[in-house]
Formats: sequence, structure tokens, C-alpha cells
Amino acid sequence: MKTSSKLIAILFSTVLAGCAATTTIDEYRPTGEPIELNAGEKVVVLGRRDAGHYETDREFIGCVGKRMTGADIGVLPEQVFIDAIYPWFEPRTAPKGLPRLKRLMQDASIKAEVDKLDVRYLVWLDGSTETLDSGGSISCAIGPGGGGCFGFAQWDKLSVYEAIVWDLQDLTEKGRLRVDSEGTSYLIGAVAPIPFLTPVKSDACSSLGNQLKGFFTTQLANPQ
Repeated sequence: MKTSSKLIAILFSTVLAGCAATTTIDEYRPTGEPIELNAGEKVVVLGRRDAGHYETDREFIGCVGKRMTGADIGVLPEQVFIDAIYPWFEPRTAPKGLPRLKRLMQDASIKAEVDKLDVRYLVWLDGSTETLDSGGSISCAIGPGGGGCFGFAQWDKLSVYEAIVWDLQDLTEKGRLRVDSEGTSYLIGAVAPIPFLTPVKSDACSSLGNQLKGFFTTQLANPQ
């Protein structure tokens, strides 16, 4: 029994040591300078979607938006923007590139609505979190003397997201960010299944959101 307890303790410590995500960020800015956000102007973060077969995780988009929001940076909720510009940012009609966005913004009614919302910059977010590989197994049984689980399982997850910042006033690309976050999660069967989850997606969100927030510098209104 003591030997078994020692083995479980060693396994737990080994697993805990490995439960950390490895995250890298690549950044590109044409000018290398922070993007100026004037007083009252907002940013909106939109997810890439294709009708019927692809959708960037809405929860992740909301997470990035919250990370970007601060006392000096206003982030308009994604759904508020989509509803206001309906139907031009629905999956079937949303621009997938800058040329299409330029054509949309030539429509006076769309431009007026964007101006009404005080949205200056659009962050187009594309990506996903996927399971790359898995191994091991967990078995559980119930008998006259009780029940329990035994075994060990692990799986690798990878989050890859890219953000493109577009200026809705001069209709140019202001920069790009790409985040890659990878880690291994574990499930140990020791009477009850015990999960050790690596926060791959959470780390990708915080890294991307914080980096995007650093993209912007605010221009305060001139004092009267």
C-alpha cells in the first residue's frame, strides 16, 4: 500500500510539473509604432465565420475583448456591432479581406452606422483549439465492495489564433498578431478520475488580448 501511495505521489508531481502551456506570439506592425486611438473611439473584435462549416469560438472572442478593455480602451461587444450592421457581418456576407471591407465601407449607410458606434478599428480574429494526439486509457468498475477507476490518459492540445487590425477610417491594415499555445492535459484514475488540465486556450486568450491592448495608444481630448 505504501509503495502504491508513493508511486501515485510521484505520478502526481510529474504530471503537475508538465501542466503548463508553451505560448509564443508573433507580431507585425508596418510602422512599428503603436496605433493611435483618439478619445471616444472604440475597437471591435470579430470572429472569422463561414456559413455552415466554420466559426471562431465566440467565448474566445469575448475573452480577448475583455482582456483588451481598459480605462483608456473601449471595446464594443461583437454581437452589438453585428446587429447594428446587419446583415453585412453575418457569416455569408462578412468581409474576409481588406478589398471586400473597402467595398462595404463605400456604402454610405454602413459607414454612417459604423461612425455612429464610434468604432475606429476592427480586429478580425481567426483560429481554433484542437486536440492533436491522445494516449492511455481509464477504466472504472463497480463491485460489491464499492467502485473505482484505474489508469492514466493524456492528450495534447494546440491553440492557434491570428488577429488582423483594420482601420475603418482610412481602410488600411495596421498590424497582425499570431499566438500559438500548446500543452498536455492528463487524467489519472486513482479511485476517482482526477483531471489535470493545461490552460492552453486560456493562455492563448490572455497572451493575445494583452498583446493587442499594447498595440494601441490613446490620444486624450484637449483640455478646455
